[in-house]
Amino acid sequence: MQASSLRLAAAAAGVLVVGLANSSVTCAQDAGDPVNGKRVFLADGCFLCHGRSGQGGALNYPAPAIAATELPVESFIAFLRDAPNDMPAYTANVLSDKDAADIHAYLRTLPGRKDAKDFPLLNQ
Repeated sequence: MQASSLRLAAAAAGVLVVGLANSSVTCAQDAGDPVNGKRVFLADGCFLCHGRSGQGGALNYPAPAIAATELPVESFIAFLRDAPNDMPAYTANVLSDKDAADIHAYLRTLPGRKDAKDFPLLNQ
């Protein structure tokens, strides 16, 4: 009788852990509104260096492609707050955490860079 109670308790704990892990992943993925993110991305001028599709570009130095970013939203926001090189730092007074999370959500909807083999002109 006691062994079955222990197995039941262990199973319940396992279900709880898996449920909590899934809910945190869902929360991280649903952290932003991509429609508002696109609006903020364009309104705040991010596209001037990173391109309208997040494909990267150059102003004073090569700006990286940020479409389909794999950075977690928390890391993305931390990067914005203390940006390197000539990129302006976007403090919370300038760009709220919500707007930053929305930009992140928008970037995650973009297809990202294509491989050179996907461009017929480059493969002739």
